[in-house]
Amino acid sequence: MLTIAQTRISLFDPQDCTDSADSLALLEAVFDPLVRRVGPGRFVAGLAEEWVQEDARRTLFRLRPGAMFHDGTACDAAAVAASLMRMADPAVGATLGAPGVWAQYLAGCEVEVVNSRTVRLVTTRDIADILDVVSAGPVMAAAAIAAADMAGRWIGTGPWRLDSAEDGAIAMAAVRPGLPALRWIGIAAAEGRLAALRSGAVDVATRVGAGADGFSTADVVDPTAIICLLNAAQGPCADGRVRRALAMAIDRAAMIAAVTQGAADPLVGFVSDRHFGFDPEAPGVAHDPAGARALLAEAGYAGGLSLVADWPTRLPDEAPVLLPVLQAQLAAVGVALTARIEPDRVRYAERVRASDIADLCLFDSSPMSTFRVLAEKIDSRVAGSWWLGYRNPEVEGLIDQARRLTDMAAREALYRRCYRLLQQDPPWLTFYTHRRIAAARGPLAFRDDGVLDVRAISRSASS
Repeated sequence: MLTIAQTRISLFDPQDCTDSADSLALLEAVFDPLVRRVGPGRFVAGLAEEWVQEDARRTLFRLRPGAMFHDGTACDAAAVAASLMRMADPAVGATLGAPGVWAQYLAGCEVEVVNSRTVRLVTTRDIADILDVVSAGPVMAAAAIAAADMAGRWIGTGPWRLDSAEDGAIAMAAVRPGLPALRWIGIAAAEGRLAALRSGAVDVATRVGAGADGFSTADVVDPTAIICLLNAAQGPCADGRVRRALAMAIDRAAMIAAVTQGAADPLVGFVSDRHFGFDPEAPGVAHDPAGARALLAEAGYAGGLSLVADWPTRLPDEAPVLLPVLQAQLAAVGVALTARIEPDRVRYAERVRASDIADLCLFDSSPMSTFRVLAEKIDSRVAGSWWLGYRNPEVEGLIDQARRLTDMAAREALYRRCYRLLQQDPPWLTFYTHRRIAAARGPLAFRDDGVLDVRAISRSASS
């Protein structure tokens, strides 16, 4: 048996939209999507052994033969079609404060069963980045789709099946020869996870921080963005000069040192270097207090500016520590920042989704899909769940072009142009992405998105 300690362990609807590494690790063990994202713009086979984008609305998937769900039913084209149609349901795909994330892309779609091993997905509008969506959608058995209880929904085609789920612990049995059983336990504190590893109670511990000498370790990049969304609909942050001045006030190196003790990478664009379209040649907005003051004066705030931030107490968990650091950095350019604290994280997300914020708000989410970030947070015509009034017609024109281009290189070039434009006219304040230390008694492996790859660990341990 392989025992794994993570921060949080719980069952949830498998087709919920989540960026949580803890949740995604559980999904990785039990489910397969049609395709898997393995890097920026790179996908490999999942349940589909090959696929063809016929155009920006039509994608043909050829399924691997013999795939079976854990309940013994066949994972054929009809089952895949039913799972895709479930994703398209606005009642499915919820995340904090935002229902029906997948319906933004799949509502009204058609899924044609060409034959027992082939399905064609047809969307109602151009979405050249459709693999970003289907790669995030675990394929569920018919019984799982019909299940009323959460545990009953965890029937997939992955190497492990759900065995039991209790408070703080989930057990999974291997369905493929040579793999160990899995036991997942939740331990909130990093010190507790490390202590469990040292005592032999667990074999793998994620996010342990320093002090894991004597074990296998991995320095894991967590590409989830720590940012402040800015209210560009009204108030001072509706002025692009103010937004840029605030960006120039941020000293990311000092912030990372104070808040994470150096365990983070600066985020200088609207997506990380793990995202499709990241431009390593784009310089970002440099820390420039004098330039920030000059821009604020040009915008009419030579005598100073007062802003109000909405602030959670967790997610990100360092929110209480980050607040005074941000306040001090903005004070250095004449911006006084006060905070409205909201301890209820679900209520906080609902308020952000409803645009019920003051001038800015702390946020910690960034899908691995550059297209989704642009659509859900930046495109004013979509006005998605996390859009707060920002408008940039040039960026929106590039989004329209990219939606139609199935050529990956051409689409990447357009996203790189978006990356540069959004550095010049920032829609929000970007701070950093975390680096996390994981430790284990044996091999360790992580996906490109910072998720524990229990499949790779088990293969290495058994070889």
